[in-house]
Amino acid sequence: MESASQLIGQLNEDGTVQLEEDTSYTKAGALQHTRSFQETLNGSSGSSKDRGDNASQTSSEEDYDALKHDPTTVLQGAAGAGIGKYDGANTPEAYEEIKSSSSPRPSTARKKSIPIILSKLQEEGQYLLTADDAALAEILKLGLERERTAGSRSNKIRDLVFTRQFTAFDRQNAESADSPFRGFFTLFWLGTAIYMLKTAAENWRQHRNILGTNEIMGLYMSEDLLILGVSDGLLCATTGFGWMLQKLIASGFISWNKQGWVIQSVWELFYIYAVIEWTLFREWPWTHTVFFVMHGLIMLMKQHSYSFYNGHLSEDYKTRGILRKKLKHLENIAPAEPSKATKPPITRLSTAYLNEEPADMELKQRHQQRRASIGTASSTIAQVASAIDSKSPLDLDTIQMFERIIEWEIDALTADLRGKSTRDNNMYPSNLTIANHYEYIVLPTLVYELEYPRSASINWYYVAEKSVAVVGILGIMNMVSQTFIYPVVVRTIELKTAGLTIQQRLEQFPWILSDLIFPFMMEYMMSWYIIWECILNLLAELTYFADRGFYADWWNSVSWDQFARDWNRPVHNFLLRHVYHSSISSMKVNKYTATLITFFLSAIAHELVMWCLFKKLRGYLLLLQMMQLPLVQLSRTRWLKGRATLGNLMFWVGIFTGPSLLCSLYLII
Repeated sequence: MESASQLIGQLNEDGTVQLEEDTSYTKAGALQHTRSFQETLNGSSGSSKDRGDNASQTSSEEDYDALKHDPTTVLQGAAGAGIGKYDGANTPEAYEEIKSSSSPRPSTARKKSIPIILSKLQEEGQYLLTADDAALAEILKLGLERERTAGSRSNKIRDLVFTRQFTAFDRQNAESADSPFRGFFTLFWLGTAIYMLKTAAENWRQHRNILGTNEIMGLYMSEDLLILGVSDGLLCATTGFGWMLQKLIASGFISWNKQGWVIQSVWELFYIYAVIEWTLFREWPWTHTVFFVMHGLIMLMKQHSYSFYNGHLSEDYKTRGILRKKLKHLENIAPAEPSKATKPPITRLSTAYLNEEPADMELKQRHQQRRASIGTASSTIAQVASAIDSKSPLDLDTIQMFERIIEWEIDALTADLRGKSTRDNNMYPSNLTIANHYEYIVLPTLVYELEYPRSASINWYYVAEKSVAVVGILGIMNMVSQTFIYPVVVRTIELKTAGLTIQQRLEQFPWILSDLIFPFMMEYMMSWYIIWECILNLLAELTYFADRGFYADWWNSVSWDQFARDWNRPVHNFLLRHVYHSSISSMKVNKYTATLITFFLSAIAHELVMWCLFKKLRGYLLLLQMMQLPLVQLSRTRWLKGRATLGNLMFWVGIFTGPSLLCSLYLII
């Protein structure tokens, strides 16, 4: 059918679906973006090799909003799934009999096809699809019921995937070593080295110093360098407050949900206030100020992740203890005769999820099935606890069902408390040691986990290589700043001291901006490379940290949200878990509002650094960062969607002009 169009819609519980014609469908993209109904029945969206190869590059944290229960996906032998022959019977009754059985399930044979009826409605582009299959309708009903009840869990801590991987430019990365663009990487550094040698020779000829007049190096090596080092040491040491608070919570002296999170939040506000006040009091030069304030923000994020993750686990630990007491109490109840037993008033009690082992389920799916909070009246486990506390006579079948529900919940909580740890001494609360806390403080990640993938040994040649790279790039950055940026800054400051009006200074703005564009672009690239490629890899090697996914290919970004995800993965992971998803679960906002909150908080943090640096609050950086949101929406319109080259060009124009524009605005006005 040459004129066939793609139909989109949503399946209902009764096996019917309302379809509409997808006007954006094109035959060219159909094979890349759709899969057949038969593939859906087979439960395969690609080979296992393809899925495995992409696992390390596209971790699951960006896919939380897209992860929705797919009731049409059928996996052979999976618990709670399968459309096939159950001992020759393909009926809802046979399905229910096997679903409720505690014995192992027989292997299921996949259906080759399901008969469907497609009827055109009166409205143009409207169709009605009917799948006359009772077993399919039952599975859809169960799946949609789970969808409706999935949102009852509060205070979710989203899971992140840490894997063994290397950064894109690391020589240990086999893909980078075999890249067809490897020669351009070599050319860039060769050209940079030649240009720096030429600049150094020119400085030597004029000033008898390869660094020129050397004011920037004088700022680096000021007399406050020792005080900066001591202050930074105290900055890291005082993060132990969170560990002490968590020990009190684990001991039962404080409840995380009542007082713990409030105490931690007040401490974090005091912490960042002290960092800023100390910076302003010392009147440090911009080099010291940027380092100290940025490091203070890093320590703040680390403390927040450590405390809120362990605080969440403390509530799980407390809930598990309560459930164990309920289970013990249930075991001591003598079953009543069925005729004398009282049926507890439990509504919408679904036990289909009990057929799956919590530890074998994906964390996302496990959280959808559980009803973790006993205080939530609508949760399954809360209704069970209420029925037990009522001391009503229960028959044997009800007691056994309650035991299964409580035992499954205990297993699910234990799986959460274990997390990704492979050893029992890493489980909560065994992880609350001072050694574990300060080890996390020095690891190159901002998201706390009970265990990370670790390297077997330290490659000291690699450490030396990265150390030399840090020194060399610092030298390049110093030379660029001294030769190309510092003279422009001095000239701009002289415009103010000469008494020129704002209008007269703005007349010089285009020339100042043009003088700063290329040197600021160079400094921007070097700053990113020295932090995310050199320093973080160096720190990861020294701490045996195996996940080197500190960035993705942000240089290929076609939109600003892609850039925000890829250029700084540690901060992105922190914002994703502790701001974006926490806003959705705690504040009950939608994902668009959560995105706005995340961008705004990030912009506030960056503006804070600019305020400490320039000693004046202008909001230029905050405004430019918030402008990324409408640009993101623009990139999703039909004018830009699918036009990768144009999107990437617009992105690079922003990167080229952004840093120099900010500096020029702060200097001129």
